[in-house]
Amino acid sequence: MKIKDGYVLRKFADKYIALAAEDAADNNNVLVTLNPSGAYAWGLMESDVTYDEVVKGLLEKYNATEETIKADLDEFLAILRSSDLLDE
Repeated sequence: MKIKDGYVLRKFADKYIALAAEDAADNNNVLVTLNPSGAYAWGLMESDVTYDEVVKGLLEKYNATEETIKADLDEFLAILRSSDLLDE
């Protein structure tokens, strides 16, 4: 899975915002606000990775259980899918 081409993550003050850039902006006006862990996961998914690779990266970065990481990641992926931001 991978973040679709044409979408970027920007930090504004203490917020992370994912938005369409270039040609993608013509097709999708989606604007998603992310917390720091969501921004980190986004960064991992800027290249093609598996679900397990994202889980591993989050486990290495954050002091949380695998169960918590997976539950949070599943929720985040659902948001990305509903916003059509994910290539799978």
